[in-house]
Amino acid sequence: MVAKRQSWHRRLLATVLLPLVIAGLCLIQAEPASAARGGRIGGGSFRAPSMPRSGGGYRSSYGGGYRGGGGFGFPFLIPIFGFGGGGLFGLLILMAIAGVLVNAIRGAGSGAALNGYSEPVPAIPSKVNMIQVQVGLLASAKQVQEDLRALAASSDTSSSTGLQRLLQETTLALLRQPELWVYANAENGTVPFRAAESTFNRLSMSERSKLQAEVTSNVGGQKLSEPTLKASVGDADATNEFIIVTLLVASTATAKLQGADTGEDLRQTLRILGSTSSSELMALEVIWQPEGRGDVLSAEELITAYPNLQHL
Repeated sequence: MVAKRQSWHRRLLATVLLPLVIAGLCLIQAEPASAARGGRIGGGSFRAPSMPRSGGGYRSSYGGGYRGGGGFGFPFLIPIFGFGGGGLFGLLILMAIAGVLVNAIRGAGSGAALNGYSEPVPAIPSKVNMIQVQVGLLASAKQVQEDLRALAASSDTSSSTGLQRLLQETTLALLRQPELWVYANAENGTVPFRAAESTFNRLSMSERSKLQAEVTSNVGGQKLSEPTLKASVGDADATNEFIIVTLLVASTATAKLQGADTGEDLRQTLRILGSTSSSELMALEVIWQPEGRGDVLSAEELITAYPNLQHL
């Protein structure tokens, strides 16, 4: 009798509580995302140079599907993480390298010669450095937002020289506001060339997903044209607390960055990153929030969306 009563109580609780839990989850999901609207500028190419075949005018171009002569050495099997990073950044790089290893195993022995000779391989980098630097500034750093909007309007994101200028000007905009730096994080990893594009795209998608919308955009030479979104660009609400700027860089540069444990480390990292040459820069994205008129990024929202930030 007691067992039947307990069973009846459990069914009653399940009948009553389950709809309440589901309704609560629906309400939580229905609430607007805590992230603010933001902006994005960038571009790049992971294509290796075209190269003619010997004895003919045929030219081949390699994108992400680079076919090299030989396997990957041990140093490229494990990403080299800098600055005490890791987290999602490290996980995405490990996923990309795992994919490269699977493809390399599947494609082993497939590089046979064609018509008695092997196709020449373009000169490509053996590895690509993935760098992510994030700076959280006090909301009073309005000049940084204005500088980024101006860069979105004027930058040539379809050329390597234009991207190099964008990187230099963005790092300069941040370097000019050191007294407003509050949080920062810097991570890097080295991946094989074959994994570079997919890794960069995953990192970009991860950061872009933290925005409600991109109301300022200039990527690959394509500028935002929707008038309704342009009209919503402007200063954040007066209650806004922070501005966050993320730099994603793929480069072949070998310069050692200083990380972002202290303000001086961040200063040196930005200086070195900004000096990357156009020939070394493969891809770049600058992502920031808030950017929309009336948007707010509170301290709680900042730490929730960017848990790897460290207080300077």
